Amino acid sequence: MGTVVQLKNKINNSYLELKNSVEDKLVLVEERIKSKLSSKVELVEKMTDYHLNTGGKRLRALLTLGSAKLCGYQKGTRDVNLSACVELIHAATLMHDDVIDNSDLRRGKKTLNNIWGNQSSILVGDYLLSRCFEMMVDDGDKEVLKLLSSTSAEISQGEVLQLQNKGEIDMLEETYLKIISSKTASLFAAATKVGAILTNKESKIKDALEFYGKNLGLTFQIADDTLDYNSELKLFGKEIGNDFYEGKITLPIILLYQKASKEEKEDIKVYFANLNRSKEDFKNILKLIKKYNIIEDCYAKAEYFINLSSNSLSIFSDSKEKEIFKKLTSFSLERNF
Repeated sequence: MGTVVQLKNKINNSYLELKNSVEDKLVLVEERIKSKLSSKVELVEKMTDYHLNTGGKRLRALLTLGSAKLCGYQKGTRDVNLSACVELIHAATLMHDDVIDNSDLRRGKKTLNNIWGNQSSILVGDYLLSRCFEMMVDDGDKEVLKLLSSTSAEISQGEVLQLQNKGEIDMLEETYLKIISSKTASLFAAATKVGAILTNKESKIKDALEFYGKNLGLTFQIADDTLDYNSELKLFGKEIGNDFYEGKITLPIILLYQKASKEEKEDIKVYFANLNRSKEDFKNILKLIKKYNIIEDCYAKAEYFINLSSNSLSIFSDSKEKEIFKKLTSFSLERNF
């Protein structure tokens, strides 16, 4: 989509601006995560070391640090500890996701379950969550504990809802939004709200940052799901088609099914009913995606959430941190660079 291509440089800069603005703290977050994942059990040590070396943008940690800075948090290391905590929740859910989806690769590298098996991956994911809850207790703030524990529960419920609707080609758009709201947006919302809790801000500030994070997360996931069917953006380095081959029903397929003819609907049903999908099947889906301008429709829906996210920042006075957060709403449209 042309809009995304035009935004590429702006998007990259907004992410880097956030990262640069809290870089000193981010280094401490990495150290905190590494020390917290240390274990006397050899297999746990191997698997967590491997996970740390697979990289990642640490976007949720950056949002936690950035929101704390936006709210004026200066002294202490609670922002570092809670940023590490948010990242551990995210990492644990990825490990569990890869088992559920039978994924072999993540970020171009073999998944933990591919190397060490499903049982070990589930248990190490649980280990990460356990460490995370230790950090919440150490922080000692009941509001933080309630927020992050309820967020963990919401993510799990989103996983179950997705599993419950697996393979439903006629899934309602409302159901899809509920799934990604729980699985993705809830942790974004928690990450941004933490900054306001750390600084004891009034409820309207907490609500504004939570609303910002939620809508940022929705945009982020819609864009990610859309990119999986966007053959025009292959040059950005993202392998497309993973969701299709795994049989996941995401927004592009939901919107396509709504627009397709009766005959085309039957073809789409067959593709997703099959145990495996071929490259030829994917080519046919891409033709239909292009025929009905589905990519444009998906990005139009993402723009709606971008505007909600951006507008929620109006409650804050002008500052460098506010400007970075505002530009970051566009970043969520394209995450592969």
